[in-house]
Amino acid sequence: MTDLHITSPANPRLKELLGLRRRRTREQTGTTVLEGTEELRLAIEAGVTPFAVYHCPELMHEAGPQAVDAARAVGAEVISLSREAFAKVSYREGPDGVLATVPAPGRPWDEIELPAHPFVLVVEGVEKPGNLGAMLRTADAVGADLVIAADCVTDWGNPNVIRSSKGTVFAVPVVSGTREQAWTWLAERGVMVVATTPDTDRLHTDVDYRSGVAVAVGSEKYGLTQEALAGAAERVRIPMVGRVNSLNVATSAAVVLYEAVRQRSAQR
Repeated sequence: MTDLHITSPANPRLKELLGLRRRRTREQTGTTVLEGTEELRLAIEAGVTPFAVYHCPELMHEAGPQAVDAARAVGAEVISLSREAFAKVSYREGPDGVLATVPAPGRPWDEIELPAHPFVLVVEGVEKPGNLGAMLRTADAVGADLVIAADCVTDWGNPNVIRSSKGTVFAVPVVSGTREQAWTWLAERGVMVVATTPDTDRLHTDVDYRSGVAVAVGSEKYGLTQEALAGAAERVRIPMVGRVNSLNVATSAAVVLYEAVRQRSAQR
């Protein structure tokens, strides 16, 4: 079967794609859009079946056709676009000619299963998609079992979260809810919450992360809420000797998560 080819930027299919940049549309349809050959490859390897793949042969790199063929092999519709049409729907600088519609990432709470000694990251109130995506990459790198978004401003299906996570939002189990819901769910499963805050004398290296643990970080501007801190078993800070008094939230999460990795690896 010959792939559909779209040349006009005014094509209705492209208007539907642009609509997925709105959170309400993503939530109503359960669909989001990802852009990039590597992101598409990782999503498919993680078990995602794209609804449709849009590609511009003029822009694709060497790995592009392989990613498109992989999507076609799992049942995705494949549509080729002219350079002008692809420019209409692309949201990246320097696009590589591959874009796809996929099921929005995220699982219901009742479908989340944790191992005996789970390793979880909780992000509360994070506003910036770039920070959320960066933390997903770290969560994937450390082998986290789950990332929970509590009262976050953005959603997992935000195209910029997908872009900044390099597609790892599809590889790491993710779930969203309120702070109260997250803390209750973790407590019911015996998962200790370790909250990051500058307002404590306890260093992040002073805590035992070897059992079930959830590392919690807050928004860039305000940090964790008082309710989140009150519900944590431990409060820790990262030592700082420079002039600034805070780190980027994604950096803070990485520092604490890798301390947990160090301890958990030594346990084996």
